[in-house]
Amino acid sequence: QVQLVESGGGLVQAGGSLRLSCAASGVALDANNIGWFRQAPGKEREGLSCITARDRRENYADSVRGRFTISRDNAKNTVYLQMNSLKPDDTSVYYCAADWRSFPGICSTNEGRYEVWGQGTQVTVSS
Repeated sequence: QVQLVESGGGLVQAGGSLRLSCAASGVALDANNIGWFRQAPGKEREGLSCITARDRRENYADSVRGRFTISRDNAKNTVYLQMNSLKPDDTSVYYCAADWRSFPGICSTNEGRYEVWGQGTQVTVSS
C-alpha cells in the first residue's frame, strides 16, 4: 500500500516555527514531485509549495514565499516543510501529496495534479 504520513504539526505562537515531515511507505519518491497544501475550515484547499523529484527545484505560493522552505531527502523517502514567521492565518490542516505525472525541472502547486495524499497534520498559530 502506498501511504504518505504527515507529522510535526502543533500549537505555536505567532512568529514561531514548525517543521513538518511527509514520510512515504510502499513507494520510492525519487521519481515524484511532492507538494504541500493546507485547508482550513470553510476555506478552499490552498497549494503552498512543491519540489521536483531529483533536481530539487522549488516553487512557492505568494502567501508563504520567504517564510516557508521545502526540502527532501530521497534516501529517507521524506519531504519536509520548514515554516518560519508563522501567522494566525497559517492555522490549518497541512497535507502532503505526490504527483505521479512529474516532469523534470518544474513542479506545480495546482492540487489537481496530485493523486496520493496524506491524512494531514494540524497547525495552530496563536496570536
